[in-house]
Amino acid sequence: MNDIQNQDDLYKVVDEFYKKLLADKAISYIFTDVVKIKLEEHLPVLVSFWSQSILGTGGYYNNLTQIHLDVNAKSYLSKELFEIWLNHFENAIDENYQGINCERMKNQAHNLSTVMQIKIAKEKDEKL
Repeated sequence: MNDIQNQDDLYKVVDEFYKKLLADKAISYIFTDVVKIKLEEHLPVLVSFWSQSILGTGGYYNNLTQIHLDVNAKSYLSKELFEIWLNHFENAIDENYQGINCERMKNQAHNLSTVMQIKIAKEKDEKL
């Protein structure tokens, strides 16, 4: 199996990831009912994020933290949801690729998950 090397590889991972998320009733409602994402618009944004992060291409300008805080304001993003997210993300990578970029991507996803959960908890505490 090859490592992730370009944006086409990233698109494959992100596409497979979202197929898994949308097929999982425990988390799919976030994307279909809460946020109502349009995959044809959302996937290129995610590819841009991961391309900047893993391949150093630049081009992602959104505030990832604020996006997740906004979603959390609509529907609580629990630790369990982040665990489901990470599981599907890692599987989407592992089923298609292996190598250093794959490991970097999985590590970054875990780091992002941790940061998001801390920010969500902090925001919750500030509201109390």
